[in-house]
Amino acid sequence: QVQLVESGGGLVQPGGSLRLSCEARGTLIRLDTMGWYRQAPGKEREFVAIISGGGHTAYADSVKGRFSVSRHKIKNEVYLQMDNLRSEDTAVYYCSARLPGNRVVYGNEGTQVTVSS
Repeated sequence: QVQLVESGGGLVQPGGSLRLSCEARGTLIRLDTMGWYRQAPGKEREFVAIISGGGHTAYADSVKGRFSVSRHKIKNEVYLQMDNLRSEDTAVYYCSARLPGNRVVYGNEGTQVTVSS
């Protein structure tokens, strides 16, 4: 069973940066699309960024030009570099992965990102 484990969140001032990491455990298969979603208090989970196995990326309009998604060339790990953070980026960030058979799974815990002065 694939398990996604996120890390790297924290408290940062507006304009600051953070780098999130996600490791997929429990599989030796190279996963295809991996990415990030986030959920702010009182809101639904929303798409942030994804990266395909071939390295193609897509971003939510709200993070374009500020966030950058990347992945390890060999390991099932995905990263999210977040720059010029804003208060509205405050949320729990969850990793996602598309499994063979097109089922999408998410991290259970997420990692909290808080942007505040």
